[in-house]
Amino acid sequence: MRNYEIMFIVRATLGEDEIKKVAKNFENILTSNGATITEFKEMGQKEFAYEIKKMKSGYYFLFEIEAADDKAIKEFDRLALISNDVVRHLITKLEK
Repeated sequence: MRNYEIMFIVRATLGEDEIKKVAKNFENILTSNGATITEFKEMGQKEFAYEIKKMKSGYYFLFEIEAADDKAIKEFDRLALISNDVVRHLITKLEK
């Protein structure tokens, strides 16, 4: 099994329910593609060090996942790049 850490930032201009819906949607994308979420953290709203796409803050989420292959990671990456609700995302492979 490979271990990954995914951090992504959701636009702060969305409502609280919409933000949770975006996070749940990406969680479902990972699990439906064969990944297991070992840890989920909602880190809350934080100010950016600099403006990103004319936004000054966003809601941070962190997933730690296990996956047998990179299918779930590639699908998350593809959909996060397309989504207007995700400001930025970072996928890191963990060495355990």
